[in-house]
Amino acid sequence: MTIKILSIFFISLTLALIFGPFVKHFAFSRNLMDRPSSRKVHAEPVPRVGGIILYLACLIPFVIGIVVTPAVATDRFPMHSVYWMLSGATLVFLLGLVDDVHGLRPGIKFVFQGVAAFLAYHGGIYFEFVELPWGPSFSLGVFSMPFTIFWFLLVINAINLIDGLDGLAAGVSLFVALVLLTMSLLGGKYLVSLGLAALAGACLGFLRYNFNPASIFMGDSGSYFLGFMLASLSVLGSMKSQATVAIIIPIVALGVPLMDTLLAPIRRFIIGQDLFQPDKRHIHHQLLRKGLTHRKAVLWMYGATIFLGIFALLIVNTRDERAGFILIILAALVIVGIRKLGYLEYFAVDKMIGYFRDVTDEMGIKRDRRTFLNRQIEIKQAKTTDELWDRVIEALEQLRIDDARMHFNGLSEKLDANGPYTWKAREISVEPSECEYCVLSLDLPLLNNGKSYGVLHLRKDLVRDPITPYTLRRIEHLRRSVVNKIQELEEEAEANLHMNT
Repeated sequence: MTIKILSIFFISLTLALIFGPFVKHFAFSRNLMDRPSSRKVHAEPVPRVGGIILYLACLIPFVIGIVVTPAVATDRFPMHSVYWMLSGATLVFLLGLVDDVHGLRPGIKFVFQGVAAFLAYHGGIYFEFVELPWGPSFSLGVFSMPFTIFWFLLVINAINLIDGLDGLAAGVSLFVALVLLTMSLLGGKYLVSLGLAALAGACLGFLRYNFNPASIFMGDSGSYFLGFMLASLSVLGSMKSQATVAIIIPIVALGVPLMDTLLAPIRRFIIGQDLFQPDKRHIHHQLLRKGLTHRKAVLWMYGATIFLGIFALLIVNTRDERAGFILIILAALVIVGIRKLGYLEYFAVDKMIGYFRDVTDEMGIKRDRRTFLNRQIEIKQAKTTDELWDRVIEALEQLRIDDARMHFNGLSEKLDANGPYTWKAREISVEPSECEYCVLSLDLPLLNNGKSYGVLHLRKDLVRDPITPYTLRRIEHLRRSVVNKIQELEEEAEANLHMNT
């Protein structure tokens, strides 16, 4: 049986290599290209229907393997489950293909993804029990269907979200499939092994055209298909060691894309973005901001996936108590990784205190407040005083300030500050002589721990645009953010001087 599974792997690999040039030619002839944009990292149009390669290179060998080896079907995994799984996989593939060509609204995509997940559930692919390493098992009962559908939606969109760098989604899917394949072989689940071998071979062959620099993208058709197959095969192949929850194994193996997917809505909610609005703050984007090249960022995420795969294998082969201990270690490492990537800045104490004080004003869930929190985070990320001023202007525009001036005093000579800085959004509509109290004029001392860094002068026309109940509070948050950043820039300049001398 192992020889047959290896044969399926190499057949899938070969088919992916063969189909690649044909699909690229088809995409060029039909102008099915992914155009560069502000959210994307490629500079030239690239074919975006590589999902066709993955779909054909995976399903053809998988079906052949089932036909020539009918004994792989058992009472637990009957053939009708495979039929429903392939139906769901085909549905999400076609859904992604339509989205690649014409574009679809998020709501429509979620509905059809849910339908595909229901097809798998109807075919007997679902979670029945949950069993924790430190406690007894319990039946999901009526929650089995929503839990299973949620799992499918989570994995499908997880693979889709990490498809932002050349070779990332295909490579991560490859390593996840290999980990799950190893566990399925150890558990004697050969039907699942056939599917995972076909999926892994297709991913490896596709990387020939998708790794940096990519000559073809998988598109939503490819990412949806990979996500659906990983979700369904992980459910079919879930295996437990002693009292380890079945679902923990695929969760750990899929840790990189799942963590990215779960962080995305939390991050967007905190900074006031629409939960479905794409951004450039995913894990691979954070790695690029750390100075990694595209290729190194992808390799780092490959390494993280392999690392998590090793943890998954350890969990399978340990006793209950040790499995729980491994999960605790893994959770600690994940928290450290999140901190290193900069995500904990969204929960920084000095910023979150201001947020929670606003709870008494419209319960603190006002989107405008969360957006301003994002402005403070962007100020903290400034690298120079010029960039700091640009970020300050963005915050002032949100506060509807009319003009501003910032000048420094007492700064270290080693800090490259090009002040004073001035900015004017619009003219004041009234003169002070006409209405003494119609213009808000503030001189904000940039003072911290007894040291003055300068002054930020603001003016706002109250006749044209009255202040809100939150304006002055947010101006103070802005002042503190500016002072803290200036102090940080000065300390960095002094540290660099000492290093160079």
